[in-house]
Amino acid sequence: KNLTIETRSGIRQLSLELKKGTVCQVTVNMGIPDLTPSALPVRWQDSQMVEEPIAIAGKLYQITCLSVGNPHVVVFLDSIDNLDLQKIGPCFEHHTLFPDGVNTEFVRIVDRRTIQMRVWERGSGETLACGTGACAAVTAAVLTDRTDRSVTVHLPGGDLSIEWRKKDNTLYMTGPAVHVFDGWIDLDDEACI
Repeated sequence: KNLTIETRSGIRQLSLELKKGTVCQVTVNMGIPDLTPSALPVRWQDSQMVEEPIAIAGKLYQITCLSVGNPHVVVFLDSIDNLDLQKIGPCFEHHTLFPDGVNTEFVRIVDRRTIQMRVWERGSGETLACGTGACAAVTAAVLTDRTDRSVTVHLPGGDLSIEWRKKDNTLYMTGPAVHVFDGWIDLDDEACI
């Protein structure tokens, strides 16, 4: 079954996998990654920013910048478990290179088909998962020959499968469909008007 939705990062085409009438897994066409500096934006003169050394908070990082409907910086590290994201995340988010702020993915390569990731989202802080961030991380990993084009991304909130298809240059994200919560909103409340 197919579905089209509108998100803040663009129109997305979804393919739903059903088991006994219930959606159990969703694959999303995440579009084509954009590495042009103006897409983020990032203050950078070259045509792309891949594995560029940048000093942030007194340390040199190799960063890759791209947009997957929203701006991302990907940083590859040997370890991310003990990384103080509350300290380093805002340094990336508010760096002068990024006039509109930026989401930052801190990534550890497990093997050619698996990565581990933590994310700092602009305006939100550390989050348990980020679909566009997982896509950005895999794109950066492929561009720097760290992984294959089909990768499992381990996030604190669960795993995502990301595939960057060579034939159409498009990213596809697959993950489980799970019930998160139920809620009600009273639309008759005058406070909502």
